Amino acid sequence: MSRLRVITLTALAMIAFAGNSLLCRLALKDTAIDAASFTTVRLVSGALTLWLIARMRQGAHTGGGSWPSAFALFLYAAGFSFAYVSLPAATGALLLFGAVQATMIGRGIWAGERLRGLPLVGFILALGGLVGLLLPGLSAPPLLGSMLMLGAGIAWGVYSLRGKAAGDPTRVTAGNFLRTVPVAAALSTITYLYAGASLDGAGLAYAIASGALASGIGYAIWYTALPALQATHAATVQLSVPVIAALGGIVFLGEALTLRLVLASVAILGGIALVIVEKQDRKGLGQRAPAAVASRRG
Repeated sequence: MSRLRVITLTALAMIAFAGNSLLCRLALKDTAIDAASFTTVRLVSGALTLWLIARMRQGAHTGGGSWPSAFALFLYAAGFSFAYVSLPAATGALLLFGAVQATMIGRGIWAGERLRGLPLVGFILALGGLVGLLLPGLSAPPLLGSMLMLGAGIAWGVYSLRGKAAGDPTRVTAGNFLRTVPVAAALSTITYLYAGASLDGAGLAYAIASGALASGIGYAIWYTALPALQATHAATVQLSVPVIAALGGIVFLGEALTLRLVLASVAILGGIALVIVEKQDRKGLGQRAPAAVASRRG
């Protein structure tokens, strides 16, 4: 794969991921669709798109998802939608990304990894940024929406951890999306019975675009580019998603860029970058060491 194609595919994937935040916020802010209906339509359209892509592709056929992973995916999608009833796009994307990375880093610490030096500083800085963003004040995001988005981020972190070495990623993701459909339908039914539900053409279009384009095709593009990216590049390039979402929120949704959000973004994204880059550098040194020893012995 040419370098230009890798860059293009990676950029498109990051735009698609950020687009999920913009489409969801736009739908729940400016149309009549409710959060449960948005979640269901997004997951159904994403499942159909990924199933079609997986059917058309040649290659590996291992892995088809699992119910635990599908449930984590559903919790992410539902929390994401209900959070964006009240959260601005930029704040939601930042909280989501911070929670995802904190979950994955926390899992590593639980498994015995030790953070020292710059990674430890980065982790503390990122957590401080999350806390600072949520502190009470005039520019603080709504608490309920923030907690829902943090929960969605934890669920996505669990989903990502479960997805490692699970088989062909497109087929696995397609299988997990398909398994979420009955659960999402149950959520919509319960919501309709107890609180009512609403749909309109614009909201339906945004939900389909979020599921089919930003999720389904977005993941397929990302999984195509991923094998050509170094681990450090793949991890750090995702730092651009909250930034793209923030710019999109300003341009398309008229959201304000507050000082609190800017400072929190610098702390969270900068801290995570320190952890990612330093950990990958250490892995690289560990992988190169045996070869260096062997050459000295020869």
